[in-house]
Amino acid sequence: MRQSVLFLHAVRIPWFSKYDVPETYGLAPNKTINLRVETADNESLGAWFVLSDPFYHSLPTVPPSQPADYISTALKTYPTILLFHGNAGTRAFGARIRHYTAFSSRLSANVFAIDYRGYGDSTGTPTEPGLARDARAAWNWLIKNGAAPEQILIVGHSLGTGVSALLGAELSDEGISPRGVVLLSPFSSISKVLDTYRLFRVISLMKPLAMVPFAADFVKRALIHTFDTQTLVPRIKGPVLIAHAENDWEIPSTHSETLFNTFLDPLLPPAPALPTNAASLTHEEWSEYNGLLAKRREAREEIVTTLELHNFGTVHEFTESGRKIVFVQSLAGGHDYLGVQEGVQDVIGRTFGFFSQ
Repeated sequence: MRQSVLFLHAVRIPWFSKYDVPETYGLAPNKTINLRVETADNESLGAWFVLSDPFYHSLPTVPPSQPADYISTALKTYPTILLFHGNAGTRAFGARIRHYTAFSSRLSANVFAIDYRGYGDSTGTPTEPGLARDARAAWNWLIKNGAAPEQILIVGHSLGTGVSALLGAELSDEGISPRGVVLLSPFSSISKVLDTYRLFRVISLMKPLAMVPFAADFVKRALIHTFDTQTLVPRIKGPVLIAHAENDWEIPSTHSETLFNTFLDPLLPPAPALPTNAASLTHEEWSEYNGLLAKRREAREEIVTTLELHNFGTVHEFTESGRKIVFVQSLAGGHDYLGVQEGVQDVIGRTFGFFSQ
């Protein structure tokens, strides 16, 4: 996949954005602070810090005349969502504004949203290692300004789930424990996205290449940026929530199922491999194979709790080493608006203790 396709940073929706006037996009007066974040490799990222609704309304004067003066207190008083967006548009994109307002009001959280290098008014050119550095710079900025690690929930959407997984794995490797990681409409890897993505919701990207011997494999081997979230999953040690809409026509929900199963598989009996000569198996051999499958299903049913919510979807959950792994399958939300579904927000709030603030 060419870099210009994976990173649609040239699509600066909305065009001619007024980043220094977030009120233009419907945010409350002086509730959102426009600022810069410097990275370890000297890039400068545009960012918005959105004060949580309860904190904003508790200020002596609303709107405040100098909102930046309250960032440190807000970080120490309310939890903060560190939000990483998808591969196109900027932090001023309408769908993202709806996420800021939903998280700051329903979850009573501050929201910190950056534009990756090359996006919006940020400097540089996007690469996978570069976005990982951007994510760490945003994390470090929050810590430097008064946030405790356990008060920061890392939330990624689409491409941002790959960024979130990279940051979550890096922090876990260093023994740092954020509040948790949320993956909205994630992919298991860019390679798998190539297999499942439908252009205009209909046309398979890879199907035409299937007619050319080895063409598809060549394209995948040529990938520079892999964002292989599935391989990062075992390194993330804290609680994780994965959410996907069944009507997501850009990234199928099977990617989320794969990630959830990657967390779950180590707790289950090994999956039996179907022999290559399956047609010649005896009745006894088939019985043994099916018996092993049944034991695996039974073990899964004992570990995973499944809750069906009428007209909303399904919530799957299990606890491992004291931390929760949750998979939300919603009926609606599509690709861009999954995180503004109140049902999804409620599960996030309950899983990560937002409602006990």
